[in-house]
Amino acid sequence: MRPNQPVPEDAAQQQRLRTLALLRRVRDRIDREYAQPLDVEALARGVNMSSGHLSREFRRAYGESPYSYLMTRRIERAMALLRRGDLTVTEVCFEVGCSSLGTFSTRFAELVGVPPSTYRRQAAEATEGMPSCVAKQVTRPVRNREAPAAEPPLA
Repeated sequence: MRPNQPVPEDAAQQQRLRTLALLRRVRDRIDREYAQPLDVEALARGVNMSSGHLSREFRRAYGESPYSYLMTRRIERAMALLRRGDLTVTEVCFEVGCSSLGTFSTRFAELVGVPPSTYRRQAAEATEGMPSCVAKQVTRPVRNREAPAAEPPLA
């Protein structure tokens, strides 16, 4: 081997870094365009990957699928809109880019623990007078697998 020729480990590391840069582009696009009609195929086309490869690599890098990440972003934004209180649940659903009220409500309840209408009532009271940046931090949805495990009681 010539001195300047990269060893195979270096080539693999460089490829991994290129893949991570593409995945950051996908994640940034989701963060920016969450209200647009996005699907895994469109996201994959944007970075010249197959949808299957994108899903596998995204999950490996971020611990969840691109679709799951997109829905979490949409639900976070929906939570903020529902706390504001000036839109109906249906209006919020479409405002954040969901096309099905049923899917939106189901996903919202999975992530937040209560249906959107219940959240709207409870959040308005709980976050009254709280700065929006604090309210967003306090009310961020937590997936079941991310919830801290209960410690066993001491005997």
